[in-house]
Amino acid sequence: MFKSLKITCDEATTICDKNQYGEASIIELIKLNLHFVKCRICARYTKQNMTLTKLYKGHASSCKEMKHCMSHDDKDALKKALQEGNKAFNEVGS
Repeated sequence: MFKSLKITCDEATTICDKNQYGEASIIELIKLNLHFVKCRICARYTKQNMTLTKLYKGHASSCKEMKHCMSHDDKDALKKALQEGNKAFNEVGS
């Protein structure tokens, strides 16, 4: 019975990723927590993964409130740089 609950580190990281999106089943979560007993690396991976997710979600929600637009001067400068880059690329290719 316990053999069916054993998972590899690759399987543990997959379950961890699924758990972030609420897609992991109860059995998978049990297997994952049993795996943590013997593998501190996967436990640390999961903790770091969840921390990064929280940070990203926090930043993403505050970022949605802000409007990110380039000024017309910045857009013109970028267009000019791209045109010059294309021109130099085409000259080298000829």
